[in-house]
Amino acid sequence: MGIKKQLGMGVTTAVLGLTLVGGGTFAYFSDSAETNNTFAAGTLDLSAEPTEIIDVDNLQPGDTMIRDFELQNNGSLDIDNVTLETDYTVIDAEGDNTADFGEFIEVEFLYNADNLDEVIYQTTLSELQDMEPEAISEHVFYPELGDDGLPVDESHDLVVQFNFVGDVEEDLNQFQGDSLELEWTFTGTQTEGEER
Repeated sequence: MGIKKQLGMGVTTAVLGLTLVGGGTFAYFSDSAETNNTFAAGTLDLSAEPTEIIDVDNLQPGDTMIRDFELQNNGSLDIDNVTLETDYTVIDAEGDNTADFGEFIEVEFLYNADNLDEVIYQTTLSELQDMEPEAISEHVFYPELGDDGLPVDESHDLVVQFNFVGDVEEDLNQFQGDSLELEWTFTGTQTEGEER
């Protein structure tokens, strides 16, 4: 190996050694901080009291039944909108029905217990079952709850009148001994989100 090569290798080795030594002695200041964060979701808790609105027997055409119940917001978030879904089952005792018993049960949503003659909305159980839940909100809950909805820890009374209707000409005898099991599902939805 020539002297030039040996000198070149020595210089390269020296530069590499100095680089390593210099790099090992260089230091940086540092610091750290921690934050504790929580995302806690609120709750929607819509309740109906009582849970059994109506339970009657020995109905006959012309009967009228008035019932009131309360919608309660027991959650931690305001409820903006309430919808109602209707489902029912007819138990045909004699198996002779040619019509839907629900067509003869009229439902009147009344303004409140003090104004039982003021009807907000009138329909039949049959029509109610076929309606979109949002439609009932427009006709019944919005006029009652308005823009305020149902705030936390508040409740709202609703009064409903059920009427067993039918004309003399109609064959209502087919409903003798029959029963109708009604299920109402109330659904509350939140208000719009906001910047926090």
